[in-house]
Amino acid sequence: MENRENIAVGLDIGTTKIVAMIGKKNEYGKLEILGIGKAKSLGVARGVVNNITQTIQSIQQAVIEAEENSGYKINDVVVGIAGQHIRSIQHTDYISRSNHDEVIKQQDIQLLIDQVHKLAMLPGEEIIHVLPQEYKIDGQSEIKEPIGMYGARLEATFHVVVGQASSIRNIIKCVQSTGIELSGLTLEPLASSEAVLSQEEKEAGVALIDIGGGTTDLAIFKDGIIRHTAVVPFGGNVITEDIKQGCSIIETQAELLKVKFGSAWPGENKDNEIVSIPGLRGREPKEISLKNLSKIIHARVVEIIEQVFAEIKAYGHDDPRKKLIAGIVLTGGGAQLLHIKQLVEYITGMDTRIGYPNEHLAGNSGETVSSPLFATAVGLVMKSDANNTQSASIAQAITTEEIAKPTVVAKTSQPLPEEVEEVIEVEAEDTPVKTPPKKKIKDPRDPDVEDSFMDKILGKFKEFLDKAE
Repeated sequence: MENRENIAVGLDIGTTKIVAMIGKKNEYGKLEILGIGKAKSLGVARGVVNNITQTIQSIQQAVIEAEENSGYKINDVVVGIAGQHIRSIQHTDYISRSNHDEVIKQQDIQLLIDQVHKLAMLPGEEIIHVLPQEYKIDGQSEIKEPIGMYGARLEATFHVVVGQASSIRNIIKCVQSTGIELSGLTLEPLASSEAVLSQEEKEAGVALIDIGGGTTDLAIFKDGIIRHTAVVPFGGNVITEDIKQGCSIIETQAELLKVKFGSAWPGENKDNEIVSIPGLRGREPKEISLKNLSKIIHARVVEIIEQVFAEIKAYGHDDPRKKLIAGIVLTGGGAQLLHIKQLVEYITGMDTRIGYPNEHLAGNSGETVSSPLFATAVGLVMKSDANNTQSASIAQAITTEEIAKPTVVAKTSQPLPEEVEEVIEVEAEDTPVKTPPKKKIKDPRDPDVEDSFMDKILGKFKEFLDKAE
């Protein structure tokens, strides 16, 4: 049955935009996007909710648009979380198995993960993800998949993602206030990596840099395992702010300049390339040199990339004994900035590519969905799909019931017009007062009316002949 489909929904609560995306896997295992809703993000700063009411309104707007575009009603969503409060730690833990004559099962791994979830955190912090990296069984190391093996002591190294409890609760409250349930909370760089990275890249070693509006997120993979995550509290918005201050223009003009004419490499622009911006309230138009614009953008992008590169180095990229990372993948709205790929290669000395989420998307997906801008949203839909829940139901299923009821009523009430006519006829016979309305209805067929109409035509014809004489 069609309405038993596994429909997945992702909700990306970003600093500049909120995206609700509905999708499902097709017969080839690719993601088919059924509907997208996008709203300007109000009430979120650097990935953190700072105005509950505005955030709820923005979420509602995005959800309604996605529902209208797809014809589905959203029940629950997987939400992306980012923000400057996110940090990650490495932790090793173990369990001793009493039934070591039996093979290790999923329950044993879950027991170990649950044990890590009980770790004592700093006041006001909460664990978001506990991601197993490598296992040890009775001292035997470098085990990636322990299920099916024998052993008494099961040990594992975990990548633990931690966030501020209040920030997490604020996001949950905003989503639930719109009448939607939360089926999962995922770190945004992890969602983006699902959408834009291939398994080969994760094996070889790769750093994903997701440049958003308020934050730049980093996720490092090696041997197919997540090794490090970090959030740098700068993104595209600070570039826009710099343009606004440096050129003395308003924010909307600064954003437009960045998107349409911005470049991360100032050498590309000639000195005589100038953009004219309309002046405010009758003031003279403002002329801005594209070279100066690129210099402003370049300075801030270099700062962001250097901060992210410091995180990559801190993870151990500089260690000559282990050249860990093969390359960098850029995604997010900031990855659309002209020449940013070349600048990142220049700063880091590593191969860089722009990450598009089209690898996991069905062939009929439009250019909009395949943009790096929607990488996180696509990744969240993929995470939702992995939950195997029906996160949205066909809206038509609801409306058809509602439409069905009036049609039943219409069938029962079909004879009503005849009954009304009969009543009028009876009244017309018994009470002559009711006959004039009946005559009015039969106006065109009334002989009196026809006569008067003909008289008028004849009269006009006679006038015409008299004048002619």
